[in-house]
Amino acid sequence: MTLRRERSTDFLREARFGRSRVSWRIGTKVSPRRRRQLNDENGFWEDLLGRADRAARYEDRATRRKLYVESWNASIGTVGNQVVMDPMLICKKTRRLKGKMADICRKEPSLLKEIARGVQVGTKECQYQFRNRRWNCTTMRRSLRKILLRDTRETGFVNAITAAGVTYAVTRACTMGHLVECSCDKMTAKGNRLGKLTRTAEMEKSLPTEGDWEWGGCGDNVKFGFKKSRDFMDAPYRKRSDIKTLVKLHNNNAGRLAIRDFMSTECKCHGLSGSCTVRTCWRKMPAFRDVGNRLKESFDGAAKVIPSNDGHSFITEGPTIKPPDRFDLIYSEDSPDFCKPNRKTGSLGTQGRRCNSTSQGVDGCELLCCGRGYDTRVVKEKISCECRFRWCCEVTCNTCLVKKTVNTCR
Repeated sequence: MTLRRERSTDFLREARFGRSRVSWRIGTKVSPRRRRQLNDENGFWEDLLGRADRAARYEDRATRRKLYVESWNASIGTVGNQVVMDPMLICKKTRRLKGKMADICRKEPSLLKEIARGVQVGTKECQYQFRNRRWNCTTMRRSLRKILLRDTRETGFVNAITAAGVTYAVTRACTMGHLVECSCDKMTAKGNRLGKLTRTAEMEKSLPTEGDWEWGGCGDNVKFGFKKSRDFMDAPYRKRSDIKTLVKLHNNNAGRLAIRDFMSTECKCHGLSGSCTVRTCWRKMPAFRDVGNRLKESFDGAAKVIPSNDGHSFITEGPTIKPPDRFDLIYSEDSPDFCKPNRKTGSLGTQGRRCNSTSQGVDGCELLCCGRGYDTRVVKEKISCECRFRWCCEVTCNTCLVKKTVNTCR
């Protein structure tokens, strides 16, 4: 086997085998078996993220052409083409993998389809949350691969929102009856008790405080979604204890907790003549936009950590920094400024990005353009206007051309 040397940074050497790539530090011996395993893992995630990106682009084209795309859930938008999300194509690089990840790929293809859907959901939410930032959660494979190889705030958010997306998608599929492996959560505990559920302050606040009520209905089976997300995303890293792995596992768990520990309680009244003699209640996941907002707040307050002396945990970089809890995001490397294109960091720069000339925030031209200035031009855009409701049940709109002032970074 011939190794082809490439330019490396931070004392990293890269070797290319087929289409996969694996990096190791100078002086570290990597066995052929371990090398193949790393190539499989890296290739799998690149393939999964790439397919999610292509599915999103397919939806954009379909929308422009006014093609019908199946609606999955209003809170997370639309789903991609089933051919693009073929689970067997996604799993083709995991033949030599072992453990729970490989078991899901080989034995539960319908579950893998929901996992791929969850990756797409997380990617869309990431792009929404960072749409006005220098780094806008691009899904270009070369850029995203470089981001994921580091331990910055951005990497932590991507890992957390992806784990949350997988949890959300699998749980939702259970509730809708799309998976034979699970069903909705049929809780039977009566009274104002949570049974075996873990109590949190958020759960306590959402419980009914007046009248008689009991668990019933068909709640979201977040326990199953949480477990499958953990099995699939954490399994390859369970036996490692380096700082990068510890940070990744922590952020993955924070993403899942942003769903599990912030579920709400919904109730329905039962009784004669509309009276509320008794109420039946069930647990419901938060809207995924709320999950994204919560993780974005954690991103803004993320704590920098360093390895501890025991080699199996981490501590905050400074003694005055508050130790992170389970819900906080963490990182171990400072982020680049993302102002200019940089192959090493995965930055695409901000040239050509739209900015707001009147804003003093992160979307303002001064910050987004990194002080380089911006160009202003007037463009014509098509919008829906003069919308009317027609009985029954249709809304018709005309298409109008409007002039709009657009500022783009130099």
